[in-house]
Amino acid sequence: MQIPSDRHTYPAHWEADVVLRDGGTARVRPITTEDADRLVSFYEQVSDESKYYRFFAPYPRLSAKDVHRFTHHDFVDRVGLAATVGGEFIATVRYDRIDARGLPASAPADEAEVAFLVQDAHQGRGVASALLEHIAAVARERGIRRFAAEVLPANTKMIKVFTDAGYTQQRSFEDGVVRLEFDLEPTDRSLAVQRGREQRAEARSVARLLRPGSVAVVGAGRAPGGVGRSVLANLREGGFTGRLYAVNRAADGTEVDGVPVHRSVRDIPEPVDLAVVAVPAPAVPEVVAECGERGVQGLVVVSAGYAESGPEGRERQRELVRQARSYGMRIIGPNAFGVINTAPGVRLNASLAPEMPRTGRIGLFAQSGAIGIALLSRLHRRGGGVTGVTGVSTFLSSGNRADVSGNDVLQYWYDDPDTDVALMYLETIGNPRKFTRLARRTAAVKPVVVVQGARHGGAAPQGHRVRTTRLPHATVSALLRQAGVIRVDTITELVDAGLLLARQPLPAGPRVAILGNSESLGLLTYDACLAEGLRPLPPLDLTTAASAEDFHLALSRALADDACDAVVVTAIPAVGETSAADAALAEALRSASAAAPAKPVLVVHVELGGLAEALSAAASTAPQAAGPPTAAVEQPPVVPEAPLAADRRLIPAYPAAERAVRALAEAVQYAQWRRDAAEPGRVPEYDDIDERGAAGQIRALLGEGATVGLTLTADDTAALLARYGVHVRPALPAPTPDEAVAAAGSLGYPVALKTTAPHLRHRADLGGVRLELGDEEQLRRAYAELTGLFGEPEELRLVVQAMAPRGVDTVVRAVVEPAVGAVLSFGLAGAPSELLGDTGHRLIPVTDRDASSLIRSIRTAPLLFGWRGSAPADTAALEELMLRLSRLVDDHPEVVSVTLEPVVVAPRGLSVLGASVRLAPPPARDDLGPRTLPGY
Repeated sequence: MQIPSDRHTYPAHWEADVVLRDGGTARVRPITTEDADRLVSFYEQVSDESKYYRFFAPYPRLSAKDVHRFTHHDFVDRVGLAATVGGEFIATVRYDRIDARGLPASAPADEAEVAFLVQDAHQGRGVASALLEHIAAVARERGIRRFAAEVLPANTKMIKVFTDAGYTQQRSFEDGVVRLEFDLEPTDRSLAVQRGREQRAEARSVARLLRPGSVAVVGAGRAPGGVGRSVLANLREGGFTGRLYAVNRAADGTEVDGVPVHRSVRDIPEPVDLAVVAVPAPAVPEVVAECGERGVQGLVVVSAGYAESGPEGRERQRELVRQARSYGMRIIGPNAFGVINTAPGVRLNASLAPEMPRTGRIGLFAQSGAIGIALLSRLHRRGGGVTGVTGVSTFLSSGNRADVSGNDVLQYWYDDPDTDVALMYLETIGNPRKFTRLARRTAAVKPVVVVQGARHGGAAPQGHRVRTTRLPHATVSALLRQAGVIRVDTITELVDAGLLLARQPLPAGPRVAILGNSESLGLLTYDACLAEGLRPLPPLDLTTAASAEDFHLALSRALADDACDAVVVTAIPAVGETSAADAALAEALRSASAAAPAKPVLVVHVELGGLAEALSAAASTAPQAAGPPTAAVEQPPVVPEAPLAADRRLIPAYPAAERAVRALAEAVQYAQWRRDAAEPGRVPEYDDIDERGAAGQIRALLGEGATVGLTLTADDTAALLARYGVHVRPALPAPTPDEAVAAAGSLGYPVALKTTAPHLRHRADLGGVRLELGDEEQLRRAYAELTGLFGEPEELRLVVQAMAPRGVDTVVRAVVEPAVGAVLSFGLAGAPSELLGDTGHRLIPVTDRDASSLIRSIRTAPLLFGWRGSAPADTAALEELMLRLSRLVDDHPEVVSVTLEPVVVAPRGLSVLGASVRLAPPPARDDLGPRTLPGY
């Protein structure tokens, strides 16, 4: 363990903002010598009982010696952290390393005593739990592996903090004191506890923004027009059920549009939960200070002039977030379009949308105000004006996404009983690793549909602060799909999928029945199904003379047929058809769907604009059923979705067969993911893996305290991979013809002669490889040909390798990407993966089901399964190779890159003909550390 040379250097990286149990925020930072007055003031506000629990005796005040001890730390053996709100202490925690008696001076003890003190007014907010996570991370960084705490038996709250943390611990009772000792290494249980607390806290922080009891619009001018006045009008006209206030510096005590107006937030007599800030950027800091001092819980900042405007604006944005969080507030924005909650008990339209959306069960999140407007408008048009069928539950437009992000909103939607489907327009994903984790958990209980803009621009939109990543968009997209995210390409597809998923059951499989009154439209739908990988049944043509009753009978029969999993109804208008006919057809389809088993039904209509509205109207005639039960927070059940109540099923209508079938195909894939997620597979154990030996070899190669990485030699690569049962066929150097012959003699004929020069490596198409050389004469002739064509032997770096059984050439890679984690990739070697991008990806650790699905995920997979009469490759051996490589990278985070190329998969077995491994100090894993909000 390395101890910093300057033990008193202030560790700024320990500073962090955290979300507490009630949704408010606090700042965690090290205590310094400048905090003496804050510490004394904090202690004076703590009750006598809490003081007694901390010191085991009456302790009314801190002595000067106490203050010195509790504010002077070396940040190694003695560390104190404080949680602050508004710059003042609300809680403290400290550890003192236990004296390392009997140990050399260079080997400090790895155990410390820890103690907390929380101000009584802030107890019950989860402050101690958050501080325990942070002080444990600090201790691990300083070489401490175990905490001990002595607690009075009556101090049940503090005992619960320790016992609920999930660490492995021991408890003893002596001399009237409970002694708890626990290891600090994260466990599966401690991570589950931490993430459960994170979910509840972040969901609550969003709920405080979406369910305020009172709202103040700061910057509501007296003259009509302007952003603030528009938001105020939208709140009033939307029917906000809470208290509403306007704030204007020029207020004269009268009202604005019937709303009380005040000169400052401080002047509002009642509590204010949410403030909408619509003043010029230079005036925002003063408003934030007023809101913080008044106890406002959250801010929606619609003001522009921040990071989207350049470097000065970026610094202004960082200061805005820093200031708001210091008061315990979270921010939507800046440069935000606003938030909407259509719940009847809230009716919040704190946005620039002039019209309150209909109440529904679709959640919308958009990083763009313009796209947010478009989504709201499209849902409104597609819903036919009917409440509760395709409306919105909540809507958030995050603007610059300086604080509240899509991750926070996913936390809220996860167990929101009013939201059945989550639709998200994202331009950046600030923390892909966390987003993937949250999306997987949410997708287990409700669909998450994502469209991403700025996919190919190579830069984040103005105002968005994101991590850099080497992974291409296609890889990130594949990993999101692995997590259950439904990835679409356009906002039209986003709405199309959302309409289907919000009000239709998930299909049990890919079999699709097609029926309608147009043979040609039925054939178009049939072709679209085949193009999307579905299995359509022959279309049923009801002819143009079909009546509503004919549609009802045909749909009833199709839904009752065990050979189909979904039905697409196609309809064209008859000459002179009226709106009454549309209504009759809509009711016929609705009643047939309601009476049949739970299978999704979609309608494709051509020039039947009235049919979509009629279908919505037909669905609205039945009473609305209650929403689905809230899923458990810690371990959500991963089971196929139960059928929706028949009276809640809206039949979505699409103006084109391709759009309907694309939405259905996404639903089919998602339903299959849900079924697979119920049985995710296992990470197998292999008896021949030498994990300890690999760790020792990595330490020896990388060196203690290494700061840079290295690429291993061929011998070291082969040795390391062999410890995990991955054997690379040896390739012997052949700098001269005679040495080539000697190498072939030791390996045994037939052999291959190939170049390893970077510009020719793995390029059989360039002629740099000679195969099946059966004797010395053939080998010398091949040697002369290669050197004659491409250059001198020292330039070509020729090697001799024993021939492997013929098969399919593939490539298997693993790379550690800090933004998302370790990724396993697979494709066919050469043009399929390099030129066409036909590569599959899975997150590590990979299960046996992951490995199997990864092989089958690429478009060229049929070449491995006997395409056109060829012998099927040994995919079982390929799966085992992937699993072993996954274990290597997962067990040893220092292995940051592995490439196996080519891997020749024969009908029996496989051969790894080339391999490279790169080691480096492992990247930081922020998902294993304490809960923190993103920095500024």
